[in-house]
Amino acid sequence: MSSLFAFTILGLFTGAAYAIAASGLVLTYTTTRVFNIAHGAFGMVLAFTFWDFSVRQGLPTWLALVLVLFVVAPAIGWFISKFVTKGLGEGPVSVALVVTVGMLVGLIGVAQYIWPPESRVLESFLPEQGWALGGTYVTGHQAITILLSGLVAICLYLLLNRTRIGTAMRAAVDNPELLKLFGGKPETVAALSWAIGISLAALAGILLAPVVGLEYYQLTLLVINAYAAAMLGRLKSLPWTFVGAMTLGILESYAVAYLPTDGFWSGIRPVIPALFLFVVLVAMPQAHLRIGQVKGIVSAPVPSLQKSLSWGMVLFLLVGCLTMTMPDSDLLLVGTAATYAIVMLSLVLLTGYGGHVSLAQFTFAGVGALAYAKLDMPNLTGLLLAALVAAAVGALVAVPVLRLTGLYLALATMAFAVLMEKMLFQDERAFGYNGVLEAGRLEVFGLQFSSIGAHVMVMTAALILISVGLLAMRRGVLGRVLIAMRDSPAACGTLGLDMRWFRVGLFAMSAGIAGIAGALFAGLRGTIGATDFQFFNSLTLLLLVVVFGMTSVTGAVLGGVGLMLLPVLQSQQPELAGLFFALLGFGAVALGRDPNGLSNLFFRFGRWLRVMAAPHLKLPVLASREELVAAGAEHDEEYVDDPLVDDLLDAPAGEEPARVTP
Repeated sequence: MSSLFAFTILGLFTGAAYAIAASGLVLTYTTTRVFNIAHGAFGMVLAFTFWDFSVRQGLPTWLALVLVLFVVAPAIGWFISKFVTKGLGEGPVSVALVVTVGMLVGLIGVAQYIWPPESRVLESFLPEQGWALGGTYVTGHQAITILLSGLVAICLYLLLNRTRIGTAMRAAVDNPELLKLFGGKPETVAALSWAIGISLAALAGILLAPVVGLEYYQLTLLVINAYAAAMLGRLKSLPWTFVGAMTLGILESYAVAYLPTDGFWSGIRPVIPALFLFVVLVAMPQAHLRIGQVKGIVSAPVPSLQKSLSWGMVLFLLVGCLTMTMPDSDLLLVGTAATYAIVMLSLVLLTGYGGHVSLAQFTFAGVGALAYAKLDMPNLTGLLLAALVAAAVGALVAVPVLRLTGLYLALATMAFAVLMEKMLFQDERAFGYNGVLEAGRLEVFGLQFSSIGAHVMVMTAALILISVGLLAMRRGVLGRVLIAMRDSPAACGTLGLDMRWFRVGLFAMSAGIAGIAGALFAGLRGTIGATDFQFFNSLTLLLLVVVFGMTSVTGAVLGGVGLMLLPVLQSQQPELAGLFFALLGFGAVALGRDPNGLSNLFFRFGRWLRVMAAPHLKLPVLASREELVAAGAEHDEEYVDDPLVDDLLDAPAGEEPARVTP
């Protein structure tokens, strides 16, 4: 009985920290409609800042706490609200998710750069104080954490329900324009919400750091467990959020105490928060269709079949030249880039065309690699079966969450990725804990591609075929349906389109493409393990495809090269490893609102060259925009609504219109 009470106290302590973090998350979401994926990263960085003030700078603990909670954290919250997340709540959910994921990765990079990896210890509060309760010793730090969670709950309730600023916070969500008419300032309300939310994240990080240690990823992901608590309150109810936090903390504590340390149940212990989150999301009521005006995303140009095949041949010849000149160590990097590019193509289909954000694409690649290694069929049959297994898993993930969209769907895929990484992939029947599986290289129609160079050429061919297939689909009826469902699900529902089962097929197709990448990667490496498919890799993958363009094949290829180069640069310049992460994260923040990313610059430059060269090369003339639009079914769509071409097409009367070629 005494042990039960002891673990209950420990669970209440953990749940209290989760409650503090989750309450800040709920506050920012309910007032700005932006779900801050980086909430845990802010808590981690500010915990490091508190350590820096109190330990390295030698400031008194109380002064360091005041500076962090009431100066640094609110200033960061004000800056984020003013310059990063302003207007995000009114746009697509995918954009807000990408921006906040970018902040998460960028903040981890900042922490690594400012505070390089080394052993750091943050003392708990009141280390000499403690009380014996029923045979259980309660430390001063645990008591302070539990009391602070109650104080935070009371203060937030009074703020939101008993003050004018709290009323303005709730009004800012319901109707910001009406709030302006009554003299309110929605921007000021949002800034205050972010200031309080970041301060609460800092408080949670500081309270957890003495227990779990000052570690970048562990502290960040531990605060992420607060997502599950916030979801129980549907990101609206603070009382239910606190109930969820306390329940989660006690469940984790009891799991440590009473679940077996070996066998199946041992794998349950580290995934209780992710399992809790997934169950809560599946049990949530059906999301309503978003209504309002149709706001489409300006997509990247879609080349014709001839142009797609031409550029594919150029890429194939380029990689062929590299295989004849590069050593095997460098060819492994080329093959890795092709793997990442294929996985990014699955995101182009799912996110760029379909508008659904997945945080589990590397997990689907891991499923494909696992199936390929277990089947032990290094041929096209084995490759196709591995893709089908990954597609089936993708469909199984999509079916339970058929009712979810946007944010809830993305969080469900995140929970699934954590479950797979910590539970299934490390099972002895899969990769095993820190284990590896062997995989052979492909044999196609009796031809054995046993060398690294030959296998890289096969991977390149697969990349080209998938790219050409995606572009062909985008030009067809299915592609137009995807874009319509992305831009206006309400209109598609009105027309009778069953988007739910269509989305299951979309998830399955995307997971199948990722599974092909994983299987090819397993053959390239020869051995494969669970560490190759960690959940965090899916975040960097998403950011790279956003930076280079998530609506184009070009962006996926360039993103694959960029993701391959990232660890290479970090290993060559270890002192700048964190800086590279920071550049990636904040680059995604800067480009998150532009779905075409850096690829858009290449497209615009190419269009400018063609438009400038058209008169000199005597290219065919399309005399009007109407003719250009009418020719869209047969020609490239890249000229439609392009400012450079529009300027020439709108030439004054009497002047010859621009000569442009489709």
